[in-house]
Amino acid sequence: MSRPHVVLFESIHPRAARILESRGLAVDTEAGGRAGADLIDRLTAVPGDGPIIIGIRSKTKVTADVFEAVPRLTAIGAFCIGTDQIDLDTARRHGVAVFNAPFSSTRSVAELVVGEIVALARGLFAKSQAAHRGVWAKSAKGAHEVRGKTLGIVGYGHIGSQVSVLAEALGMQVRFYDIVAKLPLGNAMPAGSLEDLLAESDFVSLHVPDTPKTRGMIGRDQIACMRRGAFLLNASRGTVVDLDALADALDEGHLAGAAIDVFPVEPKHPSEPFESILQGKENVILTPHIGGSTVEAQENIGEEVATALLGFLERGSTQGGVVLPGLDEPLPEGVVRIWNVHENAPGVLSAIVRTVADAGVNIVGQHLATRDDVGLVYVDVPADAQDAARTLCGAIASLAPSIRTRLVTGAAA
Repeated sequence: MSRPHVVLFESIHPRAARILESRGLAVDTEAGGRAGADLIDRLTAVPGDGPIIIGIRSKTKVTADVFEAVPRLTAIGAFCIGTDQIDLDTARRHGVAVFNAPFSSTRSVAELVVGEIVALARGLFAKSQAAHRGVWAKSAKGAHEVRGKTLGIVGYGHIGSQVSVLAEALGMQVRFYDIVAKLPLGNAMPAGSLEDLLAESDFVSLHVPDTPKTRGMIGRDQIACMRRGAFLLNASRGTVVDLDALADALDEGHLAGAAIDVFPVEPKHPSEPFESILQGKENVILTPHIGGSTVEAQENIGEEVATALLGFLERGSTQGGVVLPGLDEPLPEGVVRIWNVHENAPGVLSAIVRTVADAGVNIVGQHLATRDDVGLVYVDVPADAQDAARTLCGAIASLAPSIRTRLVTGAAA
């Protein structure tokens, strides 16, 4: 089998390519995203017969068809927070590792949200537009300090909690709602329900993932629960808010404004037109999904995900991954590792150990972890048995429960 080949889509920060190339990997980079047959054609054209590793952001869609058509696809790096652009269940069933960057853009998103809270409270967007038109709209009417106001945060994870800390530094009162019990930071207080949070907040900021439960979670009924004159901010996922309901609430004056960074349908490329029912409303800040789009965040994401991919290639690490069981054990010097993903069924480890023993190869270490319907096992053997280990990979791969098997030698390429 030839060396792994990496394809990075969507203008991922050059830091990622530099890290991967420093370990001898062949790396291709592309500016745009791909999906469907277009992505399949691109990946099947990758030369050689070695593993394919891809890096994507939000526009490249990795569906079940892609996994079926490209069996060489071995790992995916999502250079962003979300992974809803990837069919994760199919990835797991195919033994494909998926890594993302849940931490690296946290600060950038949080700063954008706090900046928008201040901008909405002061009506900065409308006043700026007026000044550009030559209108001197100097007035205190409708302009307020954020100090003493209540911010309601829906989803108190990495980003929501960072927004909480920054908002408190501005003197805001913070309430939060999460379906999982979370330890409050600072003086933040949990709300008893989503409806309670909506009713008591001057600003509501959404920080939830895209799941069946969150899709459409802020609709007409929820917006009706919000205070008259409140503001809504969404920098999470475009499926969370009913934009038609939001537009009506803005037109009726129930809400004083909104800041929206994510949309149900977004252009796949800057050359494509963008359309939204919220366009033309001076009390709405529209941004093109730029929450994590800072130089600092993109460089940090590039390093975080590229490092995770190297750990996967060099020692079989899946720690911090999204779909496979999490294992990350050092690969000792003088050892190679047989890495196997299999169906989580009784007797698999025994069958693998028997296969190795029948080949007369000594096992110097083994580790097993399971997650949902799959298991991951490391079987470490002496490096001087590497040729035998390659043969063993084929034998273990032929076992009925096996999904994916590879030999890890400590080198990425």
